[in-house]
Amino acid sequence: MLWTLVVPLKPLERAKSRLADTADDGLRPGLALAFAQDTVAAALACPAVKDVAVVTDDALAGRELAALGARIVLDEPAAGLNAALAHAAAVVRATRPESPVAALNADLPALRPLDLSRVLDTAAEFPRAFLPDAAAVGTTLLAATPGRELRPAFGVDSRARHRASGAEELLLTGVDSVRQDVDTGDDLRAALALGVGPHTAAAAARLLIPGQ
Repeated sequence: MLWTLVVPLKPLERAKSRLADTADDGLRPGLALAFAQDTVAAALACPAVKDVAVVTDDALAGRELAALGARIVLDEPAAGLNAALAHAAAVVRATRPESPVAALNADLPALRPLDLSRVLDTAAEFPRAFLPDAAAVGTTLLAATPGRELRPAFGVDSRARHRASGAEELLLTGVDSVRQDVDTGDDLRAALALGVGPHTAAAAARLLIPGQ
């Protein structure tokens, strides 16, 4: 089963505000783009992934991620994260109605293609499934097999919300690279310890990160 991933990315100027203690306003957009570039590059290298659709209205991000091979879908609903993901999934299935679709966070700079493949192969065993984030509160991946709606419920306490929606929680070990999203300085340090992609490594080198 080959998956289409939908990756949401808000305008870079508004991204990663919780990194204010680590990166100033001038550096955060570049970090957000670097995270997305490494995430998309790793996803496209995953043997279980057919293609990646990034839903964003940011022109720079669109150009850079399209250059990596991603399809860009405009956020036509402009009604928040879950509406954007539902829209992107609908766009994908308008041409490939039987495609398995998974939403993947754009801030997984340590993502490993084989880790992602393992998660997706396990998700294929269930109608809908999700992977909790490293903090065990949020969600980094939500998958829906052919014929099933994605029904995203990202946001505060999304782990509990996705579980309540009937999605199967994937209790996998050894897939830290798929779980380690980056919202805070501590998250970034954890991702760096796992080993990030080249775009994030270059962007992080311009930061002074205590403890790193």
